[in-house]
Amino acid sequence: MESLTLYAACAFVGAGVYILARMFFHQEEQRSAKQLLGEEAEDRKASNAVIKYSRPFFSRYVVPIVRGLKIDAYRKTLKRKLIGSGMDDEFTPDELFSFKLFLIIGAPAFVGGVNYFGDFGIPWYMLPLFSVLGFYYPDLMMSSAAKTRQRAVIRAMPFIVDLLALSTEAGLDFLGAIGKVVEKARPSPLVSEFEQVLKEIKIGSSRAEALQEMGVRLNMQEISSFVAILISADQMGASIGKVLRQQSEQIRTQRFLAGEKEGAKASQKIMIPMFIFILPAIMLTIFGPFGLAMMKDGGGGF
Repeated sequence: MESLTLYAACAFVGAGVYILARMFFHQEEQRSAKQLLGEEAEDRKASNAVIKYSRPFFSRYVVPIVRGLKIDAYRKTLKRKLIGSGMDDEFTPDELFSFKLFLIIGAPAFVGGVNYFGDFGIPWYMLPLFSVLGFYYPDLMMSSAAKTRQRAVIRAMPFIVDLLALSTEAGLDFLGAIGKVVEKARPSPLVSEFEQVLKEIKIGSSRAEALQEMGVRLNMQEISSFVAILISADQMGASIGKVLRQQSEQIRTQRFLAGEKEGAKASQKIMIPMFIFILPAIMLTIFGPFGLAMMKDGGGGF
């Protein structure tokens, strides 16, 4: 049994070394070929080192296989997740699924190699667990990115709506106001989405369609409500400036109420660490000297 475990460990280590070597040399070959052709070696965007160093392998060996699979429904699901997390410029759906499949082998191979050479004492029968973790790692990564993106949108929304309202009240039409936001506002996911709205309108989409697509991409209740109100106001011929001003005030009120709600939750959440850490320290500070005095006097009093 021990020899079988050793053979399996050696196989994992060998696979890991082979994968890393192929990734490195393939990347160097591509860079050299581009330099010979007089082209700049432009690397795809990578949010972390795992993606950066595994892309050469799964792009070359796994993506061609995945492209032949009939998983259109799953591709749509992955595309929706990529758009929601803002990682659609980093992966295509096929590349994302290939990355997940690659980590089924790559994660345990890497951990096995590190464990073998570093002697960290990780049992070899735990390696399949790293395959499962590797497969779901991209989902966790996208979920975290989506939450960060949504928080950034919520923070930027009051200022952006204010700027839109000021621009329309100053005489610009709605598209001109969006252009002013894209030009003047600090870069954020919401500004990028408005920039995408302008691009879609320029290539022929209606204003309502472009705004609806923005709501679908962000997949947030606040944005969906905001978009629905803008579309309704546009269709009824109402003043966009007044609507934006009302929306700005409503958004600020909602943020204030949300802050009060979080503050009320914080006072409740702090009770547990207070009872666990602070209260024992206070009790020890108050009654510690009395206890020491009693021990010194043999329990006979002070």
